Amino acid sequence: MKRFSDLTEQEILALAITNEEEDSRIYRSFAERMRANYAASAKMFDEMAEEEVHHRTMLYDLYRTKFGEYLPLVRRQDVKGFVRHKPIWLTEQLGIDEVRKYAANMEYETARFYRKAAEGARDASVRELLIQLAEAEDKHEATAEKLEDRIGPRARTAEEETARRMFVLQYVQPGLAGLMDGSVSTLAPLFAAAFATHQPWETFLVGMAASVGAGISMGFAEALSDDGSLTGRGSPWLRGAVCGVMTALGGLGHTLPYLIPDFWTATVLACAVVVVELAIISWIRWRFMDTPFLSAAFQIMVGGMLVFAAGILIGNS
Repeated sequence: MKRFSDLTEQEILALAITNEEEDSRIYRSFAERMRANYAASAKMFDEMAEEEVHHRTMLYDLYRTKFGEYLPLVRRQDVKGFVRHKPIWLTEQLGIDEVRKYAANMEYETARFYRKAAEGARDASVRELLIQLAEAEDKHEATAEKLEDRIGPRARTAEEETARRMFVLQYVQPGLAGLMDGSVSTLAPLFAAAFATHQPWETFLVGMAASVGAGISMGFAEALSDDGSLTGRGSPWLRGAVCGVMTALGGLGHTLPYLIPDFWTATVLACAVVVVELAIISWIRWRFMDTPFLSAAFQIMVGGMLVFAAGILIGNS
């Protein structure tokens, strides 16, 4: 890798050209990814991509005037300490706000590069163009940071509703399904073991096994249910991880009290935890799934109590 201070003016211009082309492609990829759900933001990124293409043209015109047609291959990764951007595939799961911040950071870093390059430029025309581009990148940074303000109220409202819907599809739904399964399905084996043995440690082991097993099973079931390409539910492995973790947590909540040596103390605490878990599930269904709270609470509480009673009856039989 070369140090930035060792680059010639020819290499600096070549690096700037490569940089502008890469930034243009990044913005274009953001626009393509957002076009279906965030049309207004996609249009803004299209405009920013076009600006980067214009900057590249300005740089290349000056380069050909100074150095001819041959353009050496100088890339970000070839220069020590130069700005590094995440691989574009790592940004695919970023939300709209994270994408805007990512774009603002890109422009800030690029503006710094141009100013640093201008300080060492001996040619007046090169220095003037680099300063001009630094100022343009400053404007882009402000555009990216205030992207939301430049979008009309109606479009912003539509984008916020889309973001909420995608959040529900990608995180809330699989998380809620996991929490419900983990909280309810593990009740029967846990309390059956508890009342069959009256041994807290053995009960804890049964609860751990049921919770972890349910988490693995639900995680794979969710991940394999669909790839998200048609439903818009996002990465299947992300959904699977959310569902699996929440399933395990749902079961572990009322399993952990059985680490207490006294059986009845542990059981009373476990029952209290079950009530809290069912209340949380009811609140999530009301908050994100538009289910009336009393209706959600009734459905969850009745189902949970039936499973709870089944476990006690089986354990005492």
